[in-house]
Amino acid sequence: MWITGTLMLLQALSASGELQQETEPRRLPPPGKLDFGYVPAGVYETLAHYEPGPIGILFHMVHAFLYAVQPNAFPQDLIVKLAKDKFGAIQTEYQKAIYYEIGFLVCAAVGLLFAILLPIVGLFFCMCRCCDNCGGEMHQRQRKNADCRRGLLGTLLFSTSLVITIGVLCAYSANQNLSSQVKNIRRLVNSNMRDLHTFANDTPMQIDYLISQYATAKNKVIYDLDNIGPLLGGRIHDQLDKEVHPALDQVLNMAGAMRETKEALENVSVSLEVLQEGTGKLNFNLSLVRTSINRTLNDPGCHDEESDATTAQLCRNIRQSLSQLQISANFTRLPNVNPQLEKVNDVSKTDLSTIVQRGFSSLNNTPHMVVEQTRSVVENVQNLVDGIGNNISSFSKAFPVQSCLSNFTIFVSHAHAKIEDYYPEIDKMDFYRWIGCIALCCMVVLVLAFNYLGLLCGTLGYDKHASPTTRGCISNTGGTMLMAGVGFSFIFSWVLMGVVTSLFLAGGNMEKLVCEPFQSKELFKVVDTPYLIHPEWKNFIPGYMYNDSDLELTAESLYSTCKQNKGIYSALRLDKVFNISSFLNTTVFTKDVVGQLDSVKIDLRGIILLEAEGKQNLLDFSEAGLSEINYADYLEEVNKGVTVVDLLSFARELEAQTDLMPRGPLHTALKGHISTLRQIHRQQIIPMEQAMKYVRARSALNQSMRFLERTASDLPNKVLAILDAIEAAQYLISHNATHLISQETGKYTATIVGYFHQYTEWVKTSLAMEVAPCKPFSNMVDTAEIMACSFLVDSMNTFWMGLGCSTLFLLPSIILAVKLAKYYRRMDTEDVYDDIETIPMKTMEIGNNGYHSERSRGIPNPMMTSIPTYETMNRFPRASAPPRHIDW
Repeated sequence: MWITGTLMLLQALSASGELQQETEPRRLPPPGKLDFGYVPAGVYETLAHYEPGPIGILFHMVHAFLYAVQPNAFPQDLIVKLAKDKFGAIQTEYQKAIYYEIGFLVCAAVGLLFAILLPIVGLFFCMCRCCDNCGGEMHQRQRKNADCRRGLLGTLLFSTSLVITIGVLCAYSANQNLSSQVKNIRRLVNSNMRDLHTFANDTPMQIDYLISQYATAKNKVIYDLDNIGPLLGGRIHDQLDKEVHPALDQVLNMAGAMRETKEALENVSVSLEVLQEGTGKLNFNLSLVRTSINRTLNDPGCHDEESDATTAQLCRNIRQSLSQLQISANFTRLPNVNPQLEKVNDVSKTDLSTIVQRGFSSLNNTPHMVVEQTRSVVENVQNLVDGIGNNISSFSKAFPVQSCLSNFTIFVSHAHAKIEDYYPEIDKMDFYRWIGCIALCCMVVLVLAFNYLGLLCGTLGYDKHASPTTRGCISNTGGTMLMAGVGFSFIFSWVLMGVVTSLFLAGGNMEKLVCEPFQSKELFKVVDTPYLIHPEWKNFIPGYMYNDSDLELTAESLYSTCKQNKGIYSALRLDKVFNISSFLNTTVFTKDVVGQLDSVKIDLRGIILLEAEGKQNLLDFSEAGLSEINYADYLEEVNKGVTVVDLLSFARELEAQTDLMPRGPLHTALKGHISTLRQIHRQQIIPMEQAMKYVRARSALNQSMRFLERTASDLPNKVLAILDAIEAAQYLISHNATHLISQETGKYTATIVGYFHQYTEWVKTSLAMEVAPCKPFSNMVDTAEIMACSFLVDSMNTFWMGLGCSTLFLLPSIILAVKLAKYYRRMDTEDVYDDIETIPMKTMEIGNNGYHSERSRGIPNPMMTSIPTYETMNRFPRASAPPRHIDW
C-alpha cells in the first residue's frame, strides 16, 4: 500500500513537469545567458546517520569477532540461486551453505555441547560429592604449600570473576543501549514523516517556480524582438559598413581635396599677382639702369684712339657684365590659373560632402528599414510566444497534481497514525525484553555475588593459626558461598549458553547477511539480479511501474540517486511516463517560431550611397584642367632668386673698375650709376626680400603648386577608382546582400531560439536535480537500516558477546571455587601426627601444627599413652596415617 501510494504520487509529479506563464514579469537580465534563479528547496531534517558513542568500541569488537568466525565473502550467487529456486537448491548447494556457515556451526556446536554437558556434569558432580567424593569429604590434607595454593586459587578466581563482571557489564550496556535507542525510533519516524510532508508540500511550489520562469525567456525574446532594428539591423549595418565605409571615405577625402584644390588655386592666383607686381617694377628699374650704363659706355672716352687702353678694356668688361643686371625670377611670363580656378569654383558649387553624408545616413538607416520590413514577422512571433505560454498553462492544468499530493499527504498521515498506534506495543515488548535480559544478567550477577562474598569472607575470616577443624564462622561462610556460587553456576549456565547460542546464530547471520552487505551495497546486487523476483522481468522496479523490465532502473541506482538528493524524476526514470524533453521540444521549441524568423525578407535597395550629382561632381573635378598647368615652370621660377646677380656685389665690382679709370665725365657718370644700383638694392630688393607678403607669396605659390601637382597626378584614374568602389559597394547592397542578410538573420534566429533552449535545458536539469528531491525515501531506507542494524543487531550481538563471555568463564570459576572452598570451610577431620619428643607441649593444648586435640571430645590423646593407637586409620582410612617416631 505504501509503495503503491508513493508511485502514484511520483507519476503525478512527473506529469506536472510542464511550464506556465508568470503573471508578473521579472526584471530582464543582461543579454547573453539567462538567469533563472534558484529553485526554492525545502529543508529535510532527518539525519540518517548514527553515532553509537563509547559503546561503538564494543560494536567494533563484535564485528571483528564475527569476521574471525565468518571471513568468507558475501554469498551472492548462493542466495540468488536459493531465491530463484525458492530454497529448493539447498539440496544441491548445501556444501556451499555449510562452507559459508562453518564458523557459525562450529561455535553453535560448542555452545550446544556446553549447554548440554554442563548440567549433566553438575548432576554427576553433585552425586559424587554426596558420596564424599570429588572433594565432598570434610577433611583437608595438610601440605607445606597450602598458603601459596590458596593465594593462587583466590587470585585466579578473582580474576575470573572480574572477566565475568566485565562481560555482564557489556551485556547490561548493550541491553540499556537498545532500550534507549528504542525511544529514538519515534523521533526518527516522526522526522521521516515530516520530511515526506515537506516533500509533498514543496513539490507544487517548485513546479510552479519552473512554470513561472518561462516568463524570463519570454520577456527576453520579446525584448530582442522589440529591438530587432539595433540587433539584426545593427549587425547587417556593421557587416555592410566594412565594405561601404572605405568607399564613402574615399569620396569624402576627394571632397576635401576639392576644397584644398580651390584654396591652392586661389593662393596661386593671388601669389602670382603679388610676385608679378614686385618683379615687374624691379625689372623696369634695372632695365633703365642697364640702358643708362650702355649710353654712358658709349662715351667717346671708351672708344677714342686717344683713350687709355685700360679704360677701353674696362668699358668692354662692364658692357659684357651688364647682361647680369636683370631679374632672375620672371613671374610675368607665367600664365595665370584663372581657367582652372573657374572650373573648380563651378565644381565646388555642388556640396559633395553633404551628398556623402546623405549616403552615410542612408546606410545608417538600415536598422530602421529592418524594423519596418519585419514588423509583421515580429508581431507573428510575439503571438506565437504568447501562444506557447497559453499552451503550457493549459497543459499543466490537465494533470491533478494538487489532488494527488493531497491524497499522498493523507496517506502519509494515516500511515503515521497507524505507526503511532504501535508505539505502546513496541514499548511493552521492549520492556519485557529488557526484563528478560536483566534476568539473564542477574543469573550471572548472583554467581558473581557468591564469588565476591565468598572471597571476601574467606579472605577476611581466614586465620592461618587455626586448624581446618577450628576455622572461624566467617571463613566457613565464605567457603559455603563459593560452593553456593558453584551450584548456581551449574543451574544457570545451560540456560545462559542456550540463549547466547540462539542470539549468536540470529544476530551473527543478520550482521553478515544483511547489515554488512547493505553497507557494501552487495545486498542491492542480489535484489537487482535479473529475473529474480519475477521470471519475466529483467528489472523488477521498471517492470512493476512501467511494464518495461528492460529499462535500466535498479534498486541500487534508485537508492544512490535519492541518497544524492536528486529529483524523483531522474531517480525513478519518470521520463518513461512523461518525457519532459519531448514535451519541451514540441511545446516550447516550435518550428513555427523558426519558420517565421526564417521568412524574414529584407530589401536594402533603397540605400543610395552616392547620388548621380555627386558622381558627376567627381567627373567634373577630374576634368577641371589641373593637368594642363605647367608646374615645372612655376616651381622653376619660385626657386630662382630676385636678380641674376647680387646688386651690391655688382655695384662694388663696377665701382672697383670705375676707380681704375681716369677722372672725367665717364668716371662721374659711372659713379652715379653705381649709386642708382645701390639705391635700387636698398629701396626694392631688400624690402622685397624682407616683406612678408612677398615671402608668403613665394611660399604659398611653392606649396600650392606642389599640392596641385600631386592632386593633378593621375586624377582621372583616381576618380574612376573611387566611382568603381562606390559602384561595387552599391552593387553589394542592392544585389549581393542577400547572403549577408540570410547569415545575420540566422544568427538572430539562433539567439532567439537559444533563449528557449536555455529555458528547456534549465527545466530538464532542475527537474532532474532540484525538483522533488527524493532524499526522504533514501532516508527511510537508511532509517530502517539504522533501527535494524545499529539499534537492534549491534546491541543484540554485543549482548550475547558479553553474556557468552561471562558464561564461558563460569567453567573455570566453578573449578577454582570448588578448590578454594576447601581452604575456607571448617573441616570435620584433619591430619594427625605422633611425635612426643619433638613436639612442644603447647601443641597438646590447642592442637596446632597439624595435631588434633581430642581431649575436649572425650577421646584419649594418643600422645599421652606409651603405645600409640591408630584409630584414625580405622575411622578414616583415606586420611594420612600419622608418621612413626623413627620417621621424624
